[in-house]
Amino acid sequence: MIETFSAFLSYFATTFGLIGVAVVKFSSFEMLIYVGGGTLLGIAIGMLPGLTATMGVALLTTLTYRMDHDDALMILICLYVGAIYGGSRSAILLNIPGTPANAATTLDGYPLALAGRAGPAMGVATTGSFLGTVIGMFFLATIAPILADYALQFQTHEFLWLAIFGVLIAGQLTALDDPLKGWIAGFLGLSVAMVGQEGLYMTDRFTYGFTEMQGGIGLIPAMVGAFGFSEVISVMYTRRAVVVKARARLRDVIPRFGDVFKYKRTIFRSGVLGTLIGVIPGVGEDIGAWVSYAAARRVSKEKQKFGKGSIEGLMAAETGNSAAPPGALIPVLTLGIPGSAPAAVLLAAMVIHGVQPGPMIMIESPSFVYEVVVMMLWAAVAILILGILMTPALLKILSVRRERLMPVVFVLCVIGSYAIQQRMFDVWVMVIFGVLGFGLRQMNYPMAPLVLGIVLGDIFDKSFRRSWVIHDGDFMFYFTRPISVVLMAMCLFTLLMSFKPTRSIITDLWTHLVSPFRGLKQRLFAQRKDP
Repeated sequence: MIETFSAFLSYFATTFGLIGVAVVKFSSFEMLIYVGGGTLLGIAIGMLPGLTATMGVALLTTLTYRMDHDDALMILICLYVGAIYGGSRSAILLNIPGTPANAATTLDGYPLALAGRAGPAMGVATTGSFLGTVIGMFFLATIAPILADYALQFQTHEFLWLAIFGVLIAGQLTALDDPLKGWIAGFLGLSVAMVGQEGLYMTDRFTYGFTEMQGGIGLIPAMVGAFGFSEVISVMYTRRAVVVKARARLRDVIPRFGDVFKYKRTIFRSGVLGTLIGVIPGVGEDIGAWVSYAAARRVSKEKQKFGKGSIEGLMAAETGNSAAPPGALIPVLTLGIPGSAPAAVLLAAMVIHGVQPGPMIMIESPSFVYEVVVMMLWAAVAILILGILMTPALLKILSVRRERLMPVVFVLCVIGSYAIQQRMFDVWVMVIFGVLGFGLRQMNYPMAPLVLGIVLGDIFDKSFRRSWVIHDGDFMFYFTRPISVVLMAMCLFTLLMSFKPTRSIITDLWTHLVSPFRGLKQRLFAQRKDP
């Protein structure tokens, strides 16, 4: 018992020591300028409908690849956190989420704005985003090092099934009405990742004689097209929204401590749920917001207010979506697998800047995990300060006409795609994926599984081929490792729970097994009371 307690204290002492070193490292004046600039740019991108966090991180990655890796990653992480928060502004005033993560915010944010409480609503959103990021940051600091130790036990068997599970769960949770569409998008991404020379024998696949395709389809051009150029086409295709006329005075935006403390349980619950959803590969912040919102509504004493201007509902949605980014970085750092689409771009940015995330991260560069934690901390502080003090000024961004904005975004898409390798081929990849992404969006296919499939395609391909070469084509070796068997069972369970007939059978079976134990606690207490 004493040894366990001593080990626990030693672990936390080491953790806080490394975090303290990282705080000192990133407290220079130049770094704080990067924090403020990156967060402010992220808020602006998130506020404007059509400019998503993924697109912002992807475009800025191409413009920062010559910078020092600490400076570049600080800017990108602050932009990521700022964009997820900034989308709440347009969700409250336009009834249009600035990013997909803010879709749940519209349910209560817009009714509050119509009732003349836009200022308090934006203050609640700011507070929820700050607290959600802090909760997620805590789990990132504590869970990531432990998960990295377990990740060292993963071999080709486990990474194969982990890649398949990531695509399956991302497809299911991003297309709840029709999981098949999510899976089609995910496996389309896996197919795109097969283009080019394969990793073991360098044989050309699906290149059709084009030498430019031998290196494969680049993640950044494909992502810029799928999330950037497709958004440009979508925004120009739809009508312009009307902004709610609202006076955002500073004193209205600053929330009272009592109003925040009243919903402490909702904040904690939403922060934990958002972080857990963020950890699941490819799911993202929007699902974190919806799960947190649904959980808050289920246990709330004010259910009738949800959807009509509930402060609790708004707090739950914004806390949940802001807790997801730190959670999404946990599998990035420990497994090299992104938890969301913006995290996939950050994964690519880390590789570009010479950092190799994965199971060896705690051995090769153990301080880097805690540096990312501190980056998240500064981003959270920045959205709290900038979100409250600059709300009146930031709202003027919503008055920018999209007809003037979208050509600028398109130019950035072209420059960003060309800048990485200086090839016109990447520009054409961006355009093709933009048109493809727009078409898929019109048919309600989610984009996140597509991008995740491209990211996981290389892991899936190499793991599959290596495992079969090692074991000479014997399929039974997948059943020889416990972790592999567990991941296979999770994949099968995900498939079965996606179809209504099998889901009903499993639910009925579970109810039949659990029913004898219901009321057991009450019966035991009743027996104790009997003389």
